[in-house]
Amino acid sequence: MAAVNRTTKIASLAGAGVLAAALAGYFIAGQRESGAPGQPAMLLAKPAPTKPFWAARVSPLAGDGLDGVLDGAAAQSRFSDPFGVAVDAHGVVYVADGGDSNRIRRIDRNGTVSTFAGGTEGFADGKGSAASFHTPSALALDSFGNLYVADTGNHAIRRIAPDGSVTTLAGDGQPGDADGQGRAARFHAPVGLAVDKRGNVYVADTYNDRIRRIAPDGVVTTLAGGARPGNADGPAIDAAFDTPTAIAVDKDGVLYVADTGNHAIRRIGPDGVVSTLVAPLEGERQPLLRRPAGLALTHDGYLYIAGGGGRILQLAPGGEIRALDDADHPPESSFGADGKVHLYGPHGVAVERDGNLLVADALALRVLRLAPPKQGEPMPVIAPPSQAARNAPMPWPVGPQDAPHEVVGLMGEVRGSYDGESRDHFHAGLDVRADIGTRVLAISPSKISDPYANWGFGTLSEGMAVGALSYIHMRVGRDSRDKPLDARFQVVKDQRGKPERVRVPRGTRFAVGDALGTINSMAHVHLDYYPGGTLVNPLTLPFPGVQDSIAPRIQNVALYDSIGRRLGAKKGQPVRIERTLGEVSIVADGYDQMDGNLARRRLGLYKLGYQLLRPDGSALPGFEQPLITQVYDRLPREREAVKLLYAPNSGITVYGSKVTRFAYAVNNTLQGGRVAPGSWKVGELTPGEYILRIYAADYAGHVALEGRDLAVRVE
Repeated sequence: MAAVNRTTKIASLAGAGVLAAALAGYFIAGQRESGAPGQPAMLLAKPAPTKPFWAARVSPLAGDGLDGVLDGAAAQSRFSDPFGVAVDAHGVVYVADGGDSNRIRRIDRNGTVSTFAGGTEGFADGKGSAASFHTPSALALDSFGNLYVADTGNHAIRRIAPDGSVTTLAGDGQPGDADGQGRAARFHAPVGLAVDKRGNVYVADTYNDRIRRIAPDGVVTTLAGGARPGNADGPAIDAAFDTPTAIAVDKDGVLYVADTGNHAIRRIGPDGVVSTLVAPLEGERQPLLRRPAGLALTHDGYLYIAGGGGRILQLAPGGEIRALDDADHPPESSFGADGKVHLYGPHGVAVERDGNLLVADALALRVLRLAPPKQGEPMPVIAPPSQAARNAPMPWPVGPQDAPHEVVGLMGEVRGSYDGESRDHFHAGLDVRADIGTRVLAISPSKISDPYANWGFGTLSEGMAVGALSYIHMRVGRDSRDKPLDARFQVVKDQRGKPERVRVPRGTRFAVGDALGTINSMAHVHLDYYPGGTLVNPLTLPFPGVQDSIAPRIQNVALYDSIGRRLGAKKGQPVRIERTLGEVSIVADGYDQMDGNLARRRLGLYKLGYQLLRPDGSALPGFEQPLITQVYDRLPREREAVKLLYAPNSGITVYGSKVTRFAYAVNNTLQGGRVAPGSWKVGELTPGEYILRIYAADYAGHVALEGRDLAVRVE
């Protein structure tokens, strides 16, 4: 934790108190909670003290990880965009399901999922399915059992009575920025909300960059925030936020705001003064706190934060912040793992009465429970969803969408950094070449889920997430002159009238062929594909006309001892290996090409392994088939894993170089997105001559034939 304190700006959480019923669904002992409809109020037990920085076991509560809408048993249920989550005093869980669902879902205590309200995209009050929503986001409960909904796409705040009757509390369905009574007020795609014990509703008015309050009589007022995004503490009238997406309130009326665009947690005191509790230091490359999107307070003042990077953070009342540990995957269990809980796209978070957490993981399409493991309890299995192969062709991201284009980069290739580090990260997706200024086109009908969906304005890495795809290296929503492509892209200008960013609100829809932006000077569009939250090779999307009839090529095979010395051989002689070495490493330098590539183009491989043969070409026992060690169908989440799978002489910097080298450490493994170190155990071999044959295949199944064999002599 000392390292976290050195690199993170922290302020005290003094004043944090009992969580409002709207956020955690309970009061302290001695207060009464309303019972189920028609039942008397009950006296609740005092919850146990919150344990600081505990180790959590992640288990599924509902959702099968596939996109859709299915009620029923938890394991077979299906969500489209689970975002907000709330839990009542009886343990009933409510989920705001956006996407194509536009419903408020209910998970009862036996795990059955049902639809509480909504069912079609629209703006209508009514009971149950007669009501309609447009991309509902945060949820909050009051002490009477009313459920409040940030109805983002309708720019409104809705209220659902315990019997399922939906009414509009404030907002008229049109975007705007106006205080007033009920429907006379206007919001701009509000995402976050909370309710205090007096019935005041607090709203993170996301794209107005303001914090609003709805009094019990329905009057809407602005508490803090300016007319444009910014980052400023001070009195409410002078304070500024950037895309606030979540809000929590304590018993004393202190507000906590997830200020997403500023990567910060802000505090608004009862006196209206805004201060920053925690934010990354300027220039921090991998900050602990990044794009926070969900908040929940405990009864004793701990704040849970969900957001970018998939981690769940706990901010203690004294100001210390840490990510929750993963009880089932400590650091030593996997190469490069940091031992912390890593989800995919956590947004909503709520605290159960026993202190466990409920998290709506939007990208994983699941609702999860985080709880301390019980002794003897088996570890739950959360398998990645099976993705059925697509039969229908997927349109290309540049026009013409039904004709082939040159593929210039594949998943799993090693990439360098701006400072010259050749093995900085994996290339995460697929690159399609196109001229600068070419329009990038949507390849799948999708809806924006992330409240902060685009990034990197004006940089080479500018991009946007739309559904299960990210499109990168483009001017998001703008032509080559920075003019917006259409009204869905909101260009924010600085005080001199110059564009400084683009906003694409949560709930915005795109159809196949809609323009998303224009290619920047990288001269290609990069696609990342993450169905169910896991990053999957985009070649699983069958683009029309794509062809790969070219077999991979192996340029060199080398062996290294445990201290990195290459084992040499005289020209025309086998490589000598002393059995006393015990283990050696295998490095294969190879690459692939696809039809239509320029002669200088080099692409990464899809599958690697090795086989041990006798001099006559017959296989040794156990090597009748190649031992497959690496499959680039999905990538590990550990950033440092790139240095395990690639040898030091690999890579290409982001600036480019004359030669691209993919030198694979074939003895180390990548299977199902998990990496592990390995070696060729030569100490177990009988002295004699052998052939080490490298297996190198591309996605189309072509196998390298030339340069794959290395003659060795074990002594």
